[in-house]
Amino acid sequence: QVQLAESGGGSVQAGGSLRLSCAASGATFSNYCMGWFRQAPGKEREAVAIISRSGSTTSYTDSVKGRITIPTNNAKNTLYLQMNSLEPDDTAMYYCAAKFCRYVTDMSYRPADFAGWGQGTQVTVSS
Repeated sequence: QVQLAESGGGSVQAGGSLRLSCAASGATFSNYCMGWFRQAPGKEREAVAIISRSGSTTSYTDSVKGRITIPTNNAKNTLYLQMNSLEPDDTAMYYCAAKFCRYVTDMSYRPADFAGWGQGTQVTVSS
């Protein structure tokens, strides 16, 4: 089973940037769709960005489009989330998780479809 560990979070001013890392062991990204999720206090966990098994397809929630991306040059066992122009509403605990995917159509945005959750990394954006 895939084991994931997030890192790279921190506290930044609005407009700042962070790059989160998701280190995987026990599996390779080529066998899974990968997702970045976030959860703010009092809110449900939501998908931020999803990438297909091959990395050829990515999908982002509307609120982060143009600001937050999954780079396409990820190392075999590391997935990144590049976050620019951060806003206070981006403040949350960020998680990565995996879903076995054979086809592009297997991609999902639902946290319940993913597994291998790490402990998360906190992102705090001040105004």
